[in-house]
Amino acid sequence: MSTTPEQIRQKCFGILQDWLQSCIRRDQISRNTIAVGIVVLDHLRQGCPVLREEVISEGGEVRGSRAGLGDTLEKYGISRKYLKEVTTRQAPQDGQRLFENFEWGEILIDLPPDGKDELLRELTEKLAEKARAWLRRQSLKLALDRKHSPSAWIRVILEGAKGRSGGVVEQHLVGAKLEKRFTDIPIPNYPAHAADAQTERPGDFAVQNMVYHVTGMPGRSVIQKCAANLKQGQHPILLIPQDQEYKASALADDEGVGAQISIISIEDFLALNIIELSTGEGVDFFHVLQDIVAIYNRRLEEVETDLSLQIDVR
Repeated sequence: MSTTPEQIRQKCFGILQDWLQSCIRRDQISRNTIAVGIVVLDHLRQGCPVLREEVISEGGEVRGSRAGLGDTLEKYGISRKYLKEVTTRQAPQDGQRLFENFEWGEILIDLPPDGKDELLRELTEKLAEKARAWLRRQSLKLALDRKHSPSAWIRVILEGAKGRSGGVVEQHLVGAKLEKRFTDIPIPNYPAHAADAQTERPGDFAVQNMVYHVTGMPGRSVIQKCAANLKQGQHPILLIPQDQEYKASALADDEGVGAQISIISIEDFLALNIIELSTGEGVDFFHVLQDIVAIYNRRLEEVETDLSLQIDVR
C-alpha cells in the first residue's frame, strides 16, 4: 500500500522531533546542533536524495556548516550573530545522524516537488524558530545594592550568569578589568572557547611576563598549561571561582607547582582592583564597576555571538 503525503509529513515531523530529543545534553540543545540541522534540511531542499560523499566531507563534517553557514542562516531569517560556524565535535555526528534518519532524503521521493519543498521548509522553520528564540534572550539585568561590597557585586554577576556563561562571562570580565587597569598595554580579545593552541597563546591573557588563565572549572589540563608557562619563564595566574579554590590548589600541589603559581578567586581579583582603581581615580566603587562592565560589553560584542551575555547593572 502506498504512503500518502500526509503520512510522509507526519513521519518526517516525528523524525525531527525524535532527533531533537536525542540531541539534548545537559538539559539543552546547543546552537551548533540547531545550526547543523538547518544545514542538513537545506541540503535536502536543494535536491534529494543526496549522496553521502556530496554532503559529508572527508573529515566527517556536514558541508556548509562552516563556510557559508551565515548565508544559510540568513536564508531562513536568522541573524548571522546566532553562530559564526559549527565548531563542536558532537554537531557533525548529529548532522550525519539526521541525514541517516531521513534516509538521505529517500523517504521524500514520493512527494511532488512542490510538496517536498513545502515540507522541508516547514521542518526547517521548526529549527529556525528555536534559533530566533535564542536570539531574543534578554541580557543579564542585575540590580546591585550600592551598600554592598565590590566582591558581593561580582558574586551576584557570576551567579546571574550561571547556566548561561560556560566561562564566557568570566573570561571577558577579566579581560575588561585588565584593559581598564593597563591602559598603555593592548589586551588581546579572543572568543572564550578559542583554544590556546589554535591562537598560539600561552593562556587567556599575557601581560608582560604574567599569563592569566580564567576558568570556571579548573582541571588538570589548565594546571599543566601553568606548568608550561613556568618553563618559559612566565608567571601563571590562575583565576577561578571562590568555591573552586581548594580544588585548584590541590591539583596544583599534585602537579608539583602549587608554590609557583598564583591561584586567585575571580571575585577577589576583580573586587580588589575595583577598590584600587576607585582610590586612584577618586571615584566611588560603583562608578569603576560600571566602567568595567561597559568595557566587558564592548569586548563581548567584538568576538562572541551570544550577546544575551551582555551585562546591565543598576
